[in-house]
Amino acid sequence: MPFPDPTIPIASCSATSCDDCPVSGRLHCHFQLEDLLYFLLLCLPGFIVGGTGLLLLGIWPLVVYVILSIGFFGFLEIRVMCSHCPHYAEDGVTLGCWANHGSPKLWKYRPGPMTRIEKIWFFSGLVVIYVFPVPAFFLTDTWFLLALYVAVNTVFFMILRYSFCIKCINFACPLNTVDQVSRDLFLQRNPSVACHWKKEKGEKILTPQKDPYLPN
Repeated sequence: MPFPDPTIPIASCSATSCDDCPVSGRLHCHFQLEDLLYFLLLCLPGFIVGGTGLLLLGIWPLVVYVILSIGFFGFLEIRVMCSHCPHYAEDGVTLGCWANHGSPKLWKYRPGPMTRIEKIWFFSGLVVIYVFPVPAFFLTDTWFLLALYVAVNTVFFMILRYSFCIKCINFACPLNTVDQVSRDLFLQRNPSVACHWKKEKGEKILTPQKDPYLPN
């Protein structure tokens, strides 16, 4: 899927133009190749170090690690978390996103919060992926690689939280840290998303309109 045109509102937005948008600079509705490359530059070192530790243990642990990573980030995460994202409403059979660009959209668009089960699957998957290489460091006595693995992943998650998650329009993601004012401004311009979100304690729906992206 091509990267979103920064001059055209995203599919869920009710605006006809991005001019004078109140969330411009607050949220990341559009992204380009450099955003994807920046994300990959941050996340890949952890997988390279983890894969190196597993390879020292044997080829098959590395093969299992690759399969698990592709299965989680390319399929399971797309189902339980990414399918809730407004980017998922865009045309095309693959996802356009700064983190999972090009992943197949095999499931329907699910605007609104994640369910408890989806959150359990999401966090369980993350734990499996990031803990899986750790025993290999102990079994091969590669303590430097263990320290490096912890360091690069700590840096990755810190930058992810304070650089990406703070502007991400997927409010369903448990890692999302967008402030409430920015969320409200976004939902006002995206009624097809807002109608699936309620304020805490069952309060009034922000913009009670039917979602045009879901079937009747």
